Amino acid sequence: MNVIAIANQKGGVGKTTTAINLGTALAATGLRVLLLDLDPQGNASTGLGISRADRTHSTYDILLGEITIEAAAVPTVVPLLDIVPATVDLSGAEIELVEYEERTHRLSRALARSDHRWDVVLIDCPPSLGLLTLNAMVASNSLLVPLQCEFFALEGLSQLLNTVERIRERFNPGLSIMGVALTMYDRRNRLTEQVANDVRAVLGRVVFDTVIPRNVRLSEAPSHGLPALIYDHRCLGSEAYIALARELIARLPGAPKPILEPQPARAA
Repeated sequence: MNVIAIANQKGGVGKTTTAINLGTALAATGLRVLLLDLDPQGNASTGLGISRADRTHSTYDILLGEITIEAAAVPTVVPLLDIVPATVDLSGAEIELVEYEERTHRLSRALARSDHRWDVVLIDCPPSLGLLTLNAMVASNSLLVPLQCEFFALEGLSQLLNTVERIRERFNPGLSIMGVALTMYDRRNRLTEQVANDVRAVLGRVVFDTVIPRNVRLSEAPSHGLPALIYDHRCLGSEAYIALARELIARLPGAPKPILEPQPARAA
Protein backbone atom coordinates (compact mmCIF):
# COMPACT_ATOMS: atom_id res chain seq x y z
CA MET A 1 0.00 0.00 0.00
CA ASN A 2 1.04 3.56 -0.63
CA VAL A 3 0.31 5.39 2.62
CA ILE A 4 0.12 9.18 2.28
CA ALA A 5 -0.30 11.59 5.18
CA ILE A 6 -2.08 14.82 4.28
CA ALA A 7 -0.73 17.23 6.86
CA ASN A 8 -0.12 20.84 7.73
CA GLN A 9 -0.05 22.13 11.30
CA LYS A 10 -1.98 25.19 10.16
CA GLY A 11 -5.76 24.94 10.12
CA GLY A 12 -8.02 26.02 7.29
CA VAL A 13 -5.63 25.18 4.45
CA GLY A 14 -7.81 22.57 2.75
CA LYS A 15 -6.48 19.31 4.22
CA THR A 16 -9.86 17.65 4.58
CA THR A 17 -11.18 18.98 1.26
CA THR A 18 -8.04 17.61 -0.38
CA ALA A 19 -8.35 14.23 1.36
CA ILE A 20 -12.00 13.78 0.32
CA ASN A 21 -11.73 14.91 -3.28
CA LEU A 22 -8.32 13.44 -3.99
CA GLY A 23 -9.53 10.12 -2.59
CA THR A 24 -12.58 10.31 -4.83
CA ALA A 25 -10.51 11.14 -7.91
CA LEU A 26 -8.08 8.30 -7.22
CA ALA A 27 -10.94 5.84 -6.76
CA ALA A 28 -12.39 7.00 -10.08
CA THR A 29 -9.25 5.69 -11.78
CA GLY A 30 -9.85 2.17 -10.44
CA LEU A 31 -7.49 2.36 -7.47
CA ARG A 32 -8.80 1.00 -4.17
CA VAL A 33 -8.56 3.85 -1.67
CA LEU A 34 -8.88 4.03 2.12
CA LEU A 35 -9.25 7.34 3.93
CA LEU A 36 -8.25 7.36 7.60
CA ASP A 37 -9.90 10.27 9.41
CA LEU A 38 -7.40 11.17 12.13
CA ASP A 39 -8.88 14.58 12.96
CA PRO A 40 -11.05 14.67 16.13
CA GLN A 41 -13.42 17.06 14.34
CA GLY A 42 -14.35 14.21 11.99
CA ASN A 43 -14.95 16.52 9.05
CA ALA A 44 -13.74 14.02 6.46
CA SER A 45 -16.26 11.49 7.78
CA THR A 46 -19.08 14.04 7.64
CA GLY A 47 -18.01 15.17 4.17
CA LEU A 48 -18.36 11.61 2.91
CA GLY A 49 -21.83 11.18 4.37
CA ILE A 50 -20.95 9.10 7.45
CA SER A 51 -23.30 10.23 10.21
CA ARG A 52 -22.09 10.27 13.80
CA ALA A 53 -24.63 7.57 14.66
CA ASP A 54 -23.04 5.27 12.08
CA ARG A 55 -19.51 5.63 13.46
CA THR A 56 -19.55 2.40 15.42
CA HIS A 57 -15.79 2.02 15.16
CA SER A 58 -13.23 4.71 14.53
CA THR A 59 -9.55 5.54 14.21
CA TYR A 60 -9.55 5.95 18.00
CA ASP A 61 -10.27 2.22 18.38
CA ILE A 62 -7.47 1.41 15.94
CA LEU A 63 -4.91 3.50 17.84
CA LEU A 64 -5.86 1.76 21.08
CA GLY A 65 -5.52 -1.63 19.40
CA GLU A 66 -9.14 -2.60 20.01
CA ILE A 67 -10.05 -3.34 16.39
CA THR A 68 -8.43 -3.99 13.02
CA ILE A 69 -8.49 -1.50 10.19
CA GLU A 70 -10.55 -3.89 8.06
CA ALA A 71 -13.23 -4.16 10.77
CA ALA A 72 -13.39 -0.39 11.23
CA ALA A 73 -13.50 0.56 7.54
CA VAL A 74 -16.88 1.38 6.04
CA PRO A 75 -17.80 1.98 2.39
CA THR A 76 -18.71 5.45 1.20
CA VAL A 77 -20.99 6.70 -1.58
CA VAL A 78 -17.92 6.59 -3.84
CA PRO A 79 -17.18 3.16 -5.35
CA LEU A 80 -13.73 1.84 -4.29
CA LEU A 81 -13.39 4.49 -1.56
CA ASP A 82 -13.64 3.32 2.06
CA ILE A 83 -13.19 5.34 5.22
CA VAL A 84 -12.32 4.72 8.85
CA PRO A 85 -14.27 7.54 10.49
CA ALA A 86 -13.27 9.70 13.43
CA THR A 87 -15.18 10.39 16.62
CA VAL A 88 -14.75 12.97 19.36
CA ASP A 89 -12.93 10.29 21.39
CA LEU A 90 -9.84 11.14 19.35
CA SER A 91 -9.56 14.46 21.18
CA GLY A 92 -8.35 12.62 24.26
CA ALA A 93 -6.25 10.05 22.43
CA GLU A 94 -3.01 12.00 22.68
CA ILE A 95 -3.20 11.96 26.48
CA GLU A 96 -4.17 8.28 26.62
CA LEU A 97 -1.44 7.19 24.20
CA VAL A 98 1.27 8.64 26.44
CA GLU A 99 0.92 5.56 28.66
CA TYR A 100 1.45 3.13 25.78
CA GLU A 101 4.77 1.68 24.69
CA GLU A 102 5.86 2.78 21.23
CA ARG A 103 3.04 5.30 21.22
CA THR A 104 4.39 6.83 18.01
CA HIS A 105 3.98 3.54 16.12
CA ARG A 106 0.39 2.60 16.98
CA LEU A 107 -1.00 3.41 13.54
CA SER A 108 2.03 1.99 11.76
CA ARG A 109 1.55 -1.37 13.47
CA ALA A 110 -2.16 -1.40 12.68
CA LEU A 111 -1.42 -0.83 9.00
CA ALA A 112 1.27 -3.51 9.03
CA ARG A 113 -1.30 -6.01 10.35
CA SER A 114 -3.86 -5.10 7.69
CA ASP A 115 -4.53 -7.35 4.70
CA HIS A 116 -3.40 -4.66 2.23
CA ARG A 117 -6.68 -4.70 0.35
CA TRP A 118 -6.21 -1.05 -0.62
CA ASP A 119 -3.79 0.44 -3.14
CA VAL A 120 -3.64 3.90 -1.55
CA VAL A 121 -4.26 4.98 2.05
CA LEU A 122 -4.82 8.70 2.68
CA ILE A 123 -4.57 10.00 6.25
CA ASP A 124 -6.39 13.23 7.05
CA CYS A 125 -4.32 14.70 9.90
CA PRO A 126 -5.43 17.23 12.53
CA PRO A 127 -4.17 20.83 12.32
CA SER A 128 -1.29 20.30 14.76
CA LEU A 129 2.02 18.49 15.04
CA GLY A 130 0.98 16.41 18.04
CA LEU A 131 0.96 12.68 18.65
CA LEU A 132 -1.84 11.97 16.16
CA THR A 133 0.03 13.62 13.29
CA LEU A 134 3.26 11.98 14.45
CA ASN A 135 1.57 8.56 14.24
CA ALA A 136 0.42 9.39 10.72
CA MET A 137 3.91 10.41 9.57
CA VAL A 138 5.56 7.37 11.14
CA ALA A 139 3.04 5.14 9.36
CA SER A 140 3.35 6.82 5.96
CA ASN A 141 5.56 6.40 2.93
CA SER A 142 5.09 10.01 1.92
CA LEU A 143 3.62 13.35 2.87
CA LEU A 144 1.31 15.60 0.88
CA VAL A 145 1.16 19.19 2.14
CA PRO A 146 -1.81 21.42 1.24
CA LEU A 147 -0.52 24.98 1.38
CA GLN A 148 -2.82 27.99 1.37
CA CYS A 149 -1.62 30.83 -0.81
CA GLU A 150 -1.23 33.42 1.92
CA PHE A 151 1.52 35.54 3.47
CA PHE A 152 2.52 33.19 6.32
CA ALA A 153 2.52 30.03 4.19
CA LEU A 154 6.29 29.61 3.90
CA GLU A 155 6.84 30.22 7.60
CA GLY A 156 4.50 27.38 8.58
CA LEU A 157 5.91 25.13 5.86
CA SER A 158 9.42 25.58 7.23
CA GLN A 159 8.30 24.35 10.64
CA LEU A 160 6.59 21.33 9.09
CA LEU A 161 9.65 20.39 7.02
CA ASN A 162 11.83 20.58 10.13
CA THR A 163 9.45 18.20 11.87
CA VAL A 164 9.60 15.81 8.92
CA GLU A 165 13.38 15.80 9.08
CA ARG A 166 13.31 14.91 12.79
CA ILE A 167 10.84 12.09 12.10
CA ARG A 168 13.15 10.75 9.40
CA GLU A 169 16.07 10.74 11.80
CA ARG A 170 14.27 9.12 14.73
CA PHE A 171 11.33 7.07 13.51
CA ASN A 172 10.78 6.73 9.77
CA PRO A 173 13.80 7.17 7.48
CA GLY A 174 11.65 6.22 4.47
CA LEU A 175 9.30 9.20 4.79
CA SER A 176 9.42 11.42 1.73
CA ILE A 177 7.70 14.60 0.61
CA MET A 178 5.41 13.57 -2.22
CA GLY A 179 4.44 17.13 -2.99
CA VAL A 180 3.03 20.48 -1.94
CA ALA A 181 -0.41 21.37 -3.27
CA LEU A 182 -1.24 25.07 -3.48
CA THR A 183 -4.82 25.57 -2.28
CA MET A 184 -7.36 28.42 -2.14
CA TYR A 185 -5.72 29.96 -5.18
CA ASP A 186 -7.34 33.23 -6.28
CA ARG A 187 -6.04 34.57 -9.57
CA ARG A 188 -7.65 37.96 -8.88
CA ASN A 189 -5.41 38.43 -5.85
CA ARG A 190 -1.89 39.62 -6.62
CA LEU A 191 -0.60 38.29 -3.29
CA THR A 192 -1.75 34.77 -4.22
CA GLU A 193 0.42 34.81 -7.33
CA GLN A 194 3.37 36.18 -5.39
CA VAL A 195 3.13 33.49 -2.69
CA ALA A 196 2.82 30.76 -5.32
CA ASN A 197 5.92 32.04 -7.10
CA ASP A 198 7.86 32.22 -3.83
CA VAL A 199 6.91 28.66 -2.89
CA ARG A 200 7.93 27.34 -6.32
CA ALA A 201 11.22 29.28 -6.15
CA VAL A 202 12.07 27.63 -2.82
CA LEU A 203 10.78 24.09 -3.42
CA GLY A 204 10.93 23.70 -7.20
CA ARG A 205 9.39 20.51 -8.57
CA VAL A 206 8.19 19.42 -5.15
CA VAL A 207 5.23 21.74 -5.76
CA PHE A 208 2.48 20.22 -7.88
CA ASP A 209 1.74 22.02 -11.14
CA THR A 210 -1.99 21.90 -10.37
CA VAL A 211 -3.38 24.61 -8.10
CA ILE A 212 -6.68 24.27 -6.24
CA PRO A 213 -8.79 27.40 -6.70
CA ARG A 214 -11.10 29.08 -4.26
CA ASN A 215 -14.43 27.61 -5.30
CA VAL A 216 -17.92 27.92 -3.85
CA ARG A 217 -18.90 24.40 -4.92
CA LEU A 218 -15.96 22.92 -3.02
CA SER A 219 -17.25 24.67 0.10
CA GLU A 220 -20.87 23.61 -0.43
CA ALA A 221 -20.30 19.92 -1.11
CA PRO A 222 -19.51 18.76 2.49
CA SER A 223 -22.85 20.08 3.76
CA HIS A 224 -24.49 17.56 1.42
CA GLY A 225 -22.24 14.71 2.59
CA LEU A 226 -20.70 14.45 -0.85
CA PRO A 227 -17.31 15.04 -2.45
CA ALA A 228 -17.31 17.95 -4.88
CA LEU A 229 -16.57 15.48 -7.68
CA ILE A 230 -20.04 14.02 -7.14
CA TYR A 231 -21.80 17.20 -6.04
CA ASP A 232 -20.64 19.09 -9.13
CA HIS A 233 -18.01 17.36 -11.23
CA ARG A 234 -17.93 20.24 -13.72
CA CYS A 235 -16.89 22.94 -11.25
CA LEU A 236 -13.35 24.32 -11.31
CA GLY A 237 -12.52 22.74 -7.95
CA SER A 238 -13.48 19.25 -9.13
CA GLU A 239 -11.48 19.64 -12.33
CA ALA A 240 -8.47 20.75 -10.29
CA TYR A 241 -8.61 17.70 -8.03
CA ILE A 242 -8.87 15.40 -11.03
CA ALA A 243 -5.72 17.03 -12.44
CA LEU A 244 -3.99 16.75 -9.04
CA ALA A 245 -4.86 13.05 -8.93
CA ARG A 246 -3.15 12.54 -12.28
CA GLU A 247 0.00 14.20 -10.96
CA LEU A 248 -0.09 12.19 -7.73
CA ILE A 249 -0.47 8.89 -9.57
CA ALA A 250 2.61 9.74 -11.63
CA ARG A 251 4.57 10.17 -8.38
CA LEU A 252 3.37 6.97 -6.70
CA PRO A 253 6.17 4.40 -6.33
CA GLY A 254 5.05 1.05 -7.70
CA ALA A 255 1.34 1.85 -7.73
CA PRO A 256 -0.90 -0.23 -10.01
CA LYS A 257 -1.65 1.56 -13.23
CA PRO A 258 -5.16 3.03 -13.14
CA ILE A 259 -7.82 1.35 -15.24
CA LEU A 260 -8.75 4.66 -16.82
CA GLU A 261 -8.15 8.35 -16.55
CA PRO A 262 -9.99 10.03 -13.66
CA GLN A 263 -13.62 10.43 -14.67
CA PRO A 264 -16.47 12.23 -12.92
CA ALA A 265 -17.34 10.13 -9.87
CA ARG A 266 -20.82 8.71 -9.42
CA ALA A 267 -22.49 7.83 -6.14
CA ALA A 268 -22.97 4.15 -5.42
